[in-house]
Amino acid sequence: MIRVLLADDQSLVRAGFKALLDAQPDIEVAGEAADGAEALRGVRQLRPDVVLMDIRMPVLDGLAATRHITDAPDLADVRIVMLTTFELDEYVFEAIRSGASGFLVKDTEPEELLRAVRAVVEGDALLSPGVTRRLIAEFAARSKEPAAADALVELTEREREVMALVGIGLSNDEIARRLVVSPLTAKTHVSRTMVKLGARDRAQLVVLAYESGLVRPGWLG
Repeated sequence: MIRVLLADDQSLVRAGFKALLDAQPDIEVAGEAADGAEALRGVRQLRPDVVLMDIRMPVLDGLAATRHITDAPDLADVRIVMLTTFELDEYVFEAIRSGASGFLVKDTEPEELLRAVRAVVEGDALLSPGVTRRLIAEFAARSKEPAAADALVELTEREREVMALVGIGLSNDEIARRLVVSPLTAKTHVSRTMVKLGARDRAQLVVLAYESGLVRPGWLG
């Protein structure tokens, strides 16, 4: 059972998401929060698998709440999906960098919301491929001079190659086709790379790919 915490200051939004999620046999809403501070308390008390976190909330906004959660070692298993009104919300970039696993537009289709919740539990992230590529392009445009790539020393050549492909927004299936391997093999390489680097999920792997200099701006044609 996937346990979800809903954090949004609009009660109607929470009610709609709760009705959809609770109707699923493998998902339950463990709790709700109307602001970021309440969300943080709820995460510590309930230890949900996934938090659907609105970016703009009173008391403590979703971005700050996300940082508190992802900075806490004892909450490392909690995945955060940001909720936003606009696909290219100005805070989405910072949310991913702060440790969020991805984001969803609030008026997303129900099937996409359910897929997102299940995907982040499996370690996938950034969700929509089209949005992924735009987000990565934005990351590339804002990226600073990369730090030394010492963190990548434990990776094999194939794992570095796979990480670079994750960094430019390719899915496991796309990586498999590019490297002429099975999707399962591609997924295994991605998983091993995340374990070696201590990456929470695929989103953080993208961040690390840029910050290490493995992927550089301009790679997105």
